[in-house]
Amino acid sequence: MNFVKMEGLGNDFIVTHEISTGTVRSVAKHAVKLCDRRRGIGADGILFVLPSNTADFKMRIFNSDGSEAEMCGNGIRCFALYVKQLRLTGLSQLKVETAAGTIITELISDELVKVNMGAPILNGPQIPVMETGMVLNRELQVGNRAFSINAVSMGNPHAVIYTDELSDELVHTFGKQIEHHPFFPNKTNVEFVKIISNKEISMRVWERGCGETQACGTGACACAVSGILNNLHDNDVIVHLPGGDLRIQWNGKDTDPVFMTGEAKRVFEGSIEVDL
Repeated sequence: MNFVKMEGLGNDFIVTHEISTGTVRSVAKHAVKLCDRRRGIGADGILFVLPSNTADFKMRIFNSDGSEAEMCGNGIRCFALYVKQLRLTGLSQLKVETAAGTIITELISDELVKVNMGAPILNGPQIPVMETGMVLNRELQVGNRAFSINAVSMGNPHAVIYTDELSDELVHTFGKQIEHHPFFPNKTNVEFVKIISNKEISMRVWERGCGETQACGTGACACAVSGILNNLHDNDVIVHLPGGDLRIQWNGKDTDPVFMTGEAKRVFEGSIEVDL
């Protein structure tokens, strides 16, 4: 299998268009080995570039633990750059079919991609969480500690938590516990957020199926949506992540899309034998 290693703010992926729709699962079952950073290629996940009957392309993504994700913000920027650089399309603007719906990407420059992420999902059962209606500042007991969570879906579930310090204990100890908390029937991504100003926030993320990563595009969007709903910052905000910055824009209307702008880069290309 030929592939290109790509990264969006340090969130890295194995990307390939050489696998047919019918054999995706056969390759994905090797995700743990392929994503292993010592014995494989090393990545947070695998992106498959596939044909679509409803859009320009279809994206399927598998996490480093082998689970399939509905959507990935950093991944889709890498996806858009991949199909352009490998001349699979001449289009600068693409419609990409995902398990979270059709996502529109626009290549702004050689390594900068703007993505229409669609409208946020704020109704509990659709996120999903074990509660109806909008879930803002809801107390969640995790072990001997209570957290105030804000639940948002950007095609995948997120629990946004505000804090004064982005500590390792929060991310590594409580992030994992919250991911598996029964309040989230499909598990969840967990974002810990520090408000810097009306125009800037910092966050660390514990990704469902991956653990802590350098960045999470859908997570950055969920944090911006939560912050706007809680009147914590402006509608146009820079999100600082360990791997770099993302610009997130949303007008605050629950029927209107969130826009994410950030970098994607090609790291290297290679080939690896995979048993189908």
